[in-house]
Amino acid sequence: MAERRVHLKISGIVQGVGFRAFVWRNARSLGLRGYVRNLPDGTVEVVAEGDEQALRKLIDLCWKGPAFARVDSVTERWEDPEGEFEDFSIAW
Repeated sequence: MAERRVHLKISGIVQGVGFRAFVWRNARSLGLRGYVRNLPDGTVEVVAEGDEQALRKLIDLCWKGPAFARVDSVTERWEDPEGEFEDFSIAW
């Protein structure tokens, strides 16, 4: 499959429950590049690039979240990859 980029915004109980570490572990295991970070409005932002099938798997995992999370919504914006990331990180 082609390389793609997806920008996600996840809302619900997603901060203070290990959500960023959960996304980081899964994104790295899927071979994706990008970052995950908490936003001031209580949501989590993910920007990821890689194989489209792997990105779709990450989206499915974001809907599940870690044990103590409650995901209410995951908004997706698909884009062309920019190639700016070398790995996947947790941004602060």
